[in-house]
Amino acid sequence: MIHRTLLNRTVPLLACTLLFAAGAAIAQKAPAGEGAKKLYCWNENGARMCGDALPAHAVDNARTEINARSGLATKQIARALTPEERAAAEAQAKLDKEKAAIAEANSRREQAMVESYATEDDLRRAFGERQAVMDEAIKASRLGVVGRRDTLVALLRRAGENELSGKPVPKPAQQNVRIQHDQLIRQQELLVQQLAEREMIDEELAAALERYHALKQPSKG
Repeated sequence: MIHRTLLNRTVPLLACTLLFAAGAAIAQKAPAGEGAKKLYCWNENGARMCGDALPAHAVDNARTEINARSGLATKQIARALTPEERAAAEAQAKLDKEKAAIAEANSRREQAMVESYATEDDLRRAFGERQAVMDEAIKASRLGVVGRRDTLVALLRRAGENELSGKPVPKPAQQNVRIQHDQLIRQQELLVQQLAEREMIDEELAAALERYHALKQPSKG
């Protein structure tokens, strides 16, 4: 008969079978009403260890809890996370929560779109207003680019004539050339940005129409 003290030691995997058998025998002899004893198996330094008590140094290890009476696993417990892993898990949970909030907001916005626009033409008109505003802004920026370019060319021409005639270019004229050049660059950058925004509105309209049709279509079933 295997002595009870065998259960108070941790043993490698090759002895686990004997440990389970001993545990089952002891559990069967236990007085009625006594709680079922548990056995533990965990990995330690690459080896599988088992025992009827979990050592303090193994409390953070992944382990399996086993019913000593039946020999069946009753619980699988993952190893404790490192501080880095815990921080990463918390960050991922926060990201998932934000994504869920965005998805819910999108769903509400789509439902509002269906309720706000009775027809496709109504939806197109709403986007048409945005397109018209942006078209006017683009038109103004293009005129601004042409005007500033003409001004800069005129200033450079006068500066060139001074140099060709052997006269120095006045410092105020030089400064004015730099100012006009910088303003022309900024106006051109603004125009590029506005053209990109105008294209984005068209893309948003196409996506909104596609989603609008999908939401308006009666569900089958």
